Amino acid sequence: MQNYVFLVLIMILFTVMASAEETHTIPIKLSRNKTLVSVKIGDVTIPDIMLDTGMPMDGVLIYNPDYQDSLDLNNAMEVNIAGAGSGNPSKAITVESAEFYLGNLLLKNQRIIMLKGDLYKGFPTNGIIGNSIFGNYLTEIDYDNNTMTLTDNYNLKPDSSFSVTPLYFKDNNVPWLDAYVAIADEKPVELSMYIDYAMEDTIVLLEKPKMKFIVPENTEKRYLGTGLSGDIHGKRGKISKLIVCSYEMNYVTAAFAQAEVRSKQDNADAILGGGALHKFNLIFNYVNKKLYLKPNTHFND
Repeated sequence: MQNYVFLVLIMILFTVMASAEETHTIPIKLSRNKTLVSVKIGDVTIPDIMLDTGMPMDGVLIYNPDYQDSLDLNNAMEVNIAGAGSGNPSKAITVESAEFYLGNLLLKNQRIIMLKGDLYKGFPTNGIIGNSIFGNYLTEIDYDNNTMTLTDNYNLKPDSSFSVTPLYFKDNNVPWLDAYVAIADEKPVELSMYIDYAMEDTIVLLEKPKMKFIVPENTEKRYLGTGLSGDIHGKRGKISKLIVCSYEMNYVTAAFAQAEVRSKQDNADAILGGGALHKFNLIFNYVNKKLYLKPNTHFND
């Protein structure tokens, strides 16, 4: 009888533990292929913070100078932050071991970084957040319902309507995958690319020695954006195919940029951006190194 009671108690304990998984649903907004959330630091709510897989550390970076005086950043340290661009790193101040809210989720032991200067003044967004989300939760992005669901259950299996592709990581928390590109009518070639979820472009093909593709002749010189190390210039043109997992996108507008200016990641052939990924509902599972994709209502935009 005692053994039976002990077994029942163990079963109840495991049931309680299994039901105690942490799940949070947070509203998102899609704007110009960028996925936006709001954060609350102290009493200050800051909207239009971009989800950015390229931010490999926990914390939030605020680059809108309008918030410099409203945030309490006592005991902040001055740092330099390098990123894409052809100029010098940006100056910022940072506070360690801080906390802030993402929806109803309190994120602790976070870094708050405030960019100094006016590099992004006038931009329609206010900052970026990355590994605090993707590196600590299984993250589901549902563009059909404009929600992001975070759970600590990495064994959660999506339904069969999702396809899956492997992710891999190198010396930081930036996710990589392999996808296929055809510039014209040639056989698609496999490229190693990392995900820049905050990037408006569908794909940036990186120009460097021993490229696996040929830049098309009909391209136009364009300003491609501003990174933490300054402006990025390159070209835009059409490519015939981009194949991600089992999904084929045809006649895609692609950007082309010098690798040493656009990318700080070694040995990348390309960068996959929000212009491609917003066409899918997504589940990022960093722990099990998988990305699940399902076409949504934006797929044929």
